[in-house]
Amino acid sequence: MIRLNKFLAQCGVASRRHADGLIADGRVSVNGAVVEDLGTKIEETADRVAVDGKAVRGRGGYVYLMLNKPAGYLVTLDDPFERRTIRDLVPDLPDGVYPVGRLDKESAGLLILTNDGELAYRLTHPRFEVSKRYVVRVRGEVDDPAVARLRAGVFVDGRRTAPAKVEVFERSARGTVLQVEIHEGRKREVRKMLDAVAHPVIELKRVMFAGLSLSHLPAGHRRPLTNAEILRLKKAADLH
Repeated sequence: MIRLNKFLAQCGVASRRHADGLIADGRVSVNGAVVEDLGTKIEETADRVAVDGKAVRGRGGYVYLMLNKPAGYLVTLDDPFERRTIRDLVPDLPDGVYPVGRLDKESAGLLILTNDGELAYRLTHPRFEVSKRYVVRVRGEVDDPAVARLRAGVFVDGRRTAPAKVEVFERSARGTVLQVEIHEGRKREVRKMLDAVAHPVIELKRVMFAGLSLSHLPAGHRRPLTNAEILRLKKAADLH
């Protein structure tokens, strides 16, 4: 037996949190009967599940991709204003494969795409403290006290950020290059952290996510993950 929200996530329908919303709204049925109990469990090989009347079937195989997103692309598959999205970079993306987590339009770097809903949920939920590493160019010369503040945590949107790992790569009055590693997933968190110490971001690139490195993948290109990399992601998400 498996919880209904977990089944929907594994099938790539939605994250577990969003699947709960679908269930609560009465949009999910099991064996023809609408269910609204968030704790519902099913037998995934025997029960018939549908969302909005459309059958949901378990996936025989998962897709795991790494994309090096250039700046200027939205991390979404569709945009009503016809701005550039990652769909333009991977136009042949299979149905049900979605980006994992956030990387804002102005930022570049490593993005994971998958239809493994349970893994995606765990990689993005703060409880699992999955690490993300960025190389950031900022305005001005970041002094040691500012670095210490970032390492200890700064106030962003009324809450103190978790301690970050911060290293200085290059420092001058014209600008500073930092490596910043965090395990929270708040929106635009790294940018807001640098704003909090009065050093606005000029460029930001994610170079590591959950132990996987961007390495030499060219900007705008994607590749499938190796089996070893998939296992590394699952280990980082405490999914065995």
